[in-house]
Amino acid sequence: MYLVIAEKPSVSQSIAKVIGAYEREDGYLKGKDCMVSWCLGHLAEYVSPEAYDEKYRSWNFDDLPIIPRKWQLAVAGDKKQQFSVLKKLLQRNDLEYVVNACDAGREGELIFQRVYELSDSYIPVKRLWISSMEDSAILQGMEQLRDGREYDNLCQAAISRAQADWLIGMNATRAFTTTYFKKLVVGRVQTPTLAMLVERNRQITDFQKVKYSNIHLDCGDFSVHKEKIFEEEKARELAELCDGKTAVVRTVVSTDKVVNPPKLYDLTTLQRESNRYYGYTAQQTLDFTQSLYEKKLVTYPRTDSQFLTEDMEKTTIEVIGVLKEKYGFGKVYPWKPDVKRVMNNKKVSNHHAIIPTMQVKENGGQKLSEGEEHILLLISQRLLSSTAQKHEYTETEITVVCEGEVFAVKGRVVKENGWKDVEAAYHQFGKVTEDNKEASENALPLLEEGQEISSVKASKTEHFTTPPKPFSEDTLLSAMETAGNKEFDEETEKKGFGTPATRASIIEKLVSSRYAKRKGKQIVPTEDGIELIGLLPDNLKSAGMTAEWENQLLAMEKGAVTSESFLGGITGLIDEMLQICKEIPKEEKQRFQKKDSLGTCPVCGGAVQEGKQSFYCSNRECNFALWKDNRYLASMKKKMDKKMAAELLDKGKCHVKDLYSVKKDRTFDADLILTVEDGRAKFGLEFPKKTEQKAGTKKPGKKAAKKK
Repeated sequence: MYLVIAEKPSVSQSIAKVIGAYEREDGYLKGKDCMVSWCLGHLAEYVSPEAYDEKYRSWNFDDLPIIPRKWQLAVAGDKKQQFSVLKKLLQRNDLEYVVNACDAGREGELIFQRVYELSDSYIPVKRLWISSMEDSAILQGMEQLRDGREYDNLCQAAISRAQADWLIGMNATRAFTTTYFKKLVVGRVQTPTLAMLVERNRQITDFQKVKYSNIHLDCGDFSVHKEKIFEEEKARELAELCDGKTAVVRTVVSTDKVVNPPKLYDLTTLQRESNRYYGYTAQQTLDFTQSLYEKKLVTYPRTDSQFLTEDMEKTTIEVIGVLKEKYGFGKVYPWKPDVKRVMNNKKVSNHHAIIPTMQVKENGGQKLSEGEEHILLLISQRLLSSTAQKHEYTETEITVVCEGEVFAVKGRVVKENGWKDVEAAYHQFGKVTEDNKEASENALPLLEEGQEISSVKASKTEHFTTPPKPFSEDTLLSAMETAGNKEFDEETEKKGFGTPATRASIIEKLVSSRYAKRKGKQIVPTEDGIELIGLLPDNLKSAGMTAEWENQLLAMEKGAVTSESFLGGITGLIDEMLQICKEIPKEEKQRFQKKDSLGTCPVCGGAVQEGKQSFYCSNRECNFALWKDNRYLASMKKKMDKKMAAELLDKGKCHVKDLYSVKKDRTFDADLILTVEDGRAKFGLEFPKKTEQKAGTKKPGKKAAKKK
């Protein structure tokens, strides 16, 4: 008997079907000699600091750093039942081995390892490593199971990445929050990503546009240009000087050029183009593609490779035939597929590029959502474009001299449209458009060097330099992928920061934490995000350092770097960060108490700020709060508002109108009095003696009370 554990129920069902586990049990499927169960994604996570020591329940700078001696895991509350099932299965005496069938990558290793560790199991582990959920791929993978120990280094890299994220997130967030008395969230990858958004925002904000002129000579059948003249007087004089004069052709150079087909999609390039074409976020694209993978329509999505392995040639040609028929690309794809161009074993590490499977012919009999249809079509056209003919054209550049100044123009004539026919057909079929910055076909007349062109017409146009564009999800993903590349040698395996599988969640965390926001397709930093980056030290927001950590994790996967070495660097960084916090001037630490503060906390003197549910003390060690919904005011049908809170903090009382008396069934006015007991707010009422109490109105449908 053996046990197979996958990430999700849907994947488990696909595997169970192939290996004959048809009998449904509580939390797993059973066959003659096998069982199949699932983890429900990340079933367990590292515990919060207070689980190690109750003192960490209060945030105190002097308690930092928090570095667990022995890391503890806890199962998420809503997943305890499934963990109980897995633990019982993993402790069965009749099991020969367990198969790790979680997604074939770093995160899949982590998900399985945590369950295996918490179950206290010692059953030998085998690994199912596949890139497609097709029955044939599952069957082949089960017949070629690998020893789980082959993936120990990958597993260690996954564990080290998770521990590094915890260490920096918990320590840096607590350090800066308790230093500035304001919740400031810091993340190992999240923060340098935010820093890029803030830097781009600064470039845009500080940009000063500069006026320049372009001079154009109309030579009859064509025009030539001299661009970006920043001295307006010089531009005006040049236009006047050349107008009506004779120009001489100095050079005519024609060059045959080739544009190779694009590479296949890895996850990042798919996310970028999905955002550009459809406006989908990186997370939405990943979700759609993951769903297509589980429906057996595309191969494994969390890949950083844009090539296929050489043993896939026959299958790829068959898939191309299906796609041509399914989407009607046959008319624009008359060639024999050049699949060898997209095959390179050396450039495929864990998984090959994302392509459709043979199941795509009839969608596997499944109905797809609009997003899934869009992504499937996008992946399909990329496979066809990548294996189509090259795009070939002749580019001609002409230079002309007039009054001693050189003007130029380029034109092109397409010889073979090649893969661009597929791209154009996709644009039409998919009803998508894209800004095309490439020069359009523009045939120039046949000219000879030395040829004179008389009476040219000169004109001047005015333009302004433009600032950098805000990041879109497309360009931010690209920046994350290449971050820090300039700081490494050519030999370094550059991966930027984050991974194809995690970059989407990093962007989502920035948005959910309100440090960044979406404006259409743009992603821009918020005021809070800009302020956070402004006060953090360089080593916490450095793209180069974060990219170097990712390189170390990749090296760890290959056994070249130890976990101790990597985490030693992380704890060293935390020590540096704490020392920086200690040296921050007292006045700087008060910056947020002066901003958005309703008043001073009557318990500790900290700044009181507004939250969703209360007006709370920004000092995390203090429990003082004025709750917007509190029992005392609720009994009089009233809520605490911002004005009331500010007056109570300033004077200890505030005048409140239209309080409701249940006993007398009418409203009344009174002074609300604030007192503090054991660090908590207490309330009472006082009635001003000199002010006659104003009778209120009774409930609808009842007679009004008489005034006394």
